Amino acid sequence: MKEALDFLKHHKDVAFATCEGNRPKIRTFQIMCQEGSTLYFATSEKKEVYKQLQQNPHVEILAMEDKVSVRCVGEVNFNVDDERKRWIYDHNDVLSRLYSSYDMMAYFALEIAEIDYYDLSPTPPVLQHFNLVDETKGKGVVAE
Repeated sequence: MKEALDFLKHHKDVAFATCEGNRPKIRTFQIMCQEGSTLYFATSEKKEVYKQLQQNPHVEILAMEDKVSVRCVGEVNFNVDDERKRWIYDHNDVLSRLYSSYDMMAYFALEIAEIDYYDLSPTPPVLQHFNLVDETKGKGVVAE
């Protein structure tokens, strides 16, 4: 699983899929911050993606380069502390060009529940699936 999480650290632009009703919606998003298996993002409350996430917090993301891809599944939450919001805003040059202040945005976290790592370059290809299972108050990792 470390390979998959490391891949995400170096591939910030991801395909980000939500649902609107029973229809999938996909767009490009940028991972703003990563802490272990939690990814942080920012958007505007005026955007459709924000409304979609409010109605259905289940998402999938996909990052890829060459013959390697990482797919993550999980639920987002908007419980991001103020210090992390400020850090994200201060460390992303695009946000400051679009928004005059960090508090004009909605920040959310994706707690990864499942992660798939595919490397199709070797023979045989590397195909790994990990479930991150919430066990009481700790997280356990199970490879399938």
